[in-house]
Amino acid sequence: MQGKRLVRGRTDRVIAGVASGLAAYFNTDPLFIRLGFLLLLFLNGTGALLYLVLWLLIPNEDSAAPDTRAQVRENVTEMQSTAESLAQRVRDMFSN
Repeated sequence: MQGKRLVRGRTDRVIAGVASGLAAYFNTDPLFIRLGFLLLLFLNGTGALLYLVLWLLIPNEDSAAPDTRAQVRENVTEMQSTAESLAQRVRDMFSN
């Protein structure tokens, strides 16, 4: 029998799949996890920082990275791509 593994989900992803991965691991609804991050963000500001750290450290469910360093590099690349995509969407929104 194989144990549970904490991974960022590809399905039910809003930003990076951190909430959906945590929800699958703890067998709960991703909405509760997202609300927890939001609550932490408004209470003491740590919600966004915690989300970014988890995004950096938790592998994608389909990650083929052989070790932790490669997996973190893969996540950084994904973070850069997501940030660039978001910046482009914001530029497009204001250019119209």
